[in-house]
Amino acid sequence: MEKVKMLVVDDNEGMVNVIKEYFKDSSEIEVKYEAHDGEEAIDIIEKHKDDIDMILLDIIMPKKDGVYVLEEMKNRHINKRIIVETSYDTDDMVHIVGKLGASYFMSKPYDLSDLEKRIKTLKNLSIPDANKIVDFVDSGLQMTITKMLHELGIPSHIKGYQYIREGITIIYDDPTMIGNITKYLYPRIADRYNTTTSRVERAMRHAIEVGWTRSDWKMTEDLFGQSVDFDKSKPTNSEFLVTLADKLRLDNNKVRA
Repeated sequence: MEKVKMLVVDDNEGMVNVIKEYFKDSSEIEVKYEAHDGEEAIDIIEKHKDDIDMILLDIIMPKKDGVYVLEEMKNRHINKRIIVETSYDTDDMVHIVGKLGASYFMSKPYDLSDLEKRIKTLKNLSIPDANKIVDFVDSGLQMTITKMLHELGIPSHIKGYQYIREGITIIYDDPTMIGNITKYLYPRIADRYNTTTSRVERAMRHAIEVGWTRSDWKMTEDLFGQSVDFDKSKPTNSEFLVTLADKLRLDNNKVRA
């Protein structure tokens, strides 16, 4: 099986090295080229366009940004499968990069296992098909969860943050998990992150405790005032996950209505 040849464009050289290290032994994916700003990226794309299958493109970069790269590719009629990554995750930005030909939008921080799944999905699609499937629903959900967790004071660098985000997503997609947090949800997250259920539970609890002292108190009270004794205790892991998943589901139903 021929490998997917990737160009990774990100001004964070450390991040590029992490991605290269992750895929170095992959039998399906090869990071063959790298660039650290928009101008360098366009030069590489123009010179090696026949040898590049897919591009991982950061939006915020020095000199020329990712939007410039997308615009130049469109002007030069260079069509590639493109995964956009950024921490600047507004709805307007998702719309812009989708119009310019991006296939997927990933909100930083993300798991490299998720990136790998995106790449494997796209490699089996023709470029026209790939450019029609911008994952607005998934990226929009992840952006909303990320924003909520930040507003609730949970730092993205601690393990519990990733576990909580994963847990909210699972419950949002599958409400039957609400009554099976310990029996099914924790083991599912533990399996994905190659850890134990007890560590998942402890990390989530720690993240909630950290956030409880740092959060936007008005938002915290609006979300949890009716579900927990706000003056006496913080929500349990289950209450936290279920409350946020319900909030997202209700908001999404309002948008569709």
